[in-house]
Amino acid sequence: MRILVAAFAAALFFAGAAEARNWRIRPGPTAEQALQTALIEARPGDSIRLARGRFELSSGLSLDVDRVTIRGEGEDKSILSFTNQRRGAEGLLVTSNGVMLRDFAVENTRGDAIKVRDCTGITFSGVRAEWTRGPNPENGAYGLYPVNCTNVLIRDSIVRGASDAGIYVGQSRNIIVRDNVAELNVAGIEIENSFNADVFGNTTTRNTGGVLVFDLPGLQQMGGHSVRVFKNEITGNNTPNFAPAGNIVASVPAGTGVLIMATRNVHVFDNEIGDNGTTNVLVTAYRNEFQDANYNPLPRDIMIRDNDFGNTGFAPAGDLAALGQAGVTLPDILWDGASLYSSRGAPRSENVRLVVRENRSSRTGQASFLSLGVRVAGAPLSEAAPDPSFPPLLAIAEPEEVRIRD
Repeated sequence: MRILVAAFAAALFFAGAAEARNWRIRPGPTAEQALQTALIEARPGDSIRLARGRFELSSGLSLDVDRVTIRGEGEDKSILSFTNQRRGAEGLLVTSNGVMLRDFAVENTRGDAIKVRDCTGITFSGVRAEWTRGPNPENGAYGLYPVNCTNVLIRDSIVRGASDAGIYVGQSRNIIVRDNVAELNVAGIEIENSFNADVFGNTTTRNTGGVLVFDLPGLQQMGGHSVRVFKNEITGNNTPNFAPAGNIVASVPAGTGVLIMATRNVHVFDNEIGDNGTTNVLVTAYRNEFQDANYNPLPRDIMIRDNDFGNTGFAPAGDLAALGQAGVTLPDILWDGASLYSSRGAPRSENVRLVVRENRSSRTGQASFLSLGVRVAGAPLSEAAPDPSFPPLLAIAEPEEVRIRD
């Protein structure tokens, strides 16, 4: 009997494996229809293989089938071109679980390049998202864009030209962003309203801001926390801000290496951060008015340690430009100093707990720090009372290493 049961189970296994299909799509006049058909008719376990070449597409694509792999021959070999896109808000929209996207490119979408929504398990590997005309406010907002997802892995990918964020992970949980290149975007890498993220081994350069970690009010998931930004190269992020007016990132000063805002338990360590014209690290409160009673606009439990800092403060931009013009030398690490805020008219205070230690500067030996002394979140910078005294050394527990769970 045991032999019969084992044989039956094996037969089921191999039958299931045999049902998985490899859809092979080649460029040409029928490629768009063939690709749309594969995405609609795919079954869990299927692979959609993109041959070498350029696929000229006029409509956005979507996938809502679990456990499908879309794979090309390389980010410079299999190219989904949306230069002539007429329909669809994104290039590719994924709303299913356990999807693998690898080794292909998405170019010139009129909206976001690849958006993944409401999923468990998404992997981007060796994917390129690019707007080939370079920085332009008419480019799509986001390159690689998972939102409200759990178990997110973005690795070995390239994003260029996004008018908001090249790599954006929002309202998600359990995230690894590693070994990517983000350049010529407004924000290179952005972790927003998310829990448990490791951002490491990346190169962010020639963006407006290199790496942004923050929370916004009024969203489905609040209270972002436990983010580690480490062993990245965050250099030369001085591209003028080209975000459309009204976007939250439109206020990011060109020349920002790392920005931390209104989030909790963020550790920035072992990075190379330099040649960012405003400041290498900016720690700030959310400065706009808000109505969300559950929102805390202050950054809390922030650790900045063991980083190597290069040149900074040589071309301050945005609201901070006035400080430079007033003779304030902008440092490697700049904190607005806010510890008070108003929530629906009621004053509140917070112990921010910012720790800065053992950072090195190629210019001065020890990295520099400055608190602007603007005690109330959102108060005008004209109230600044700059203080270069380092904050007290406190113990802040580092978040645990993120592990992607199947």
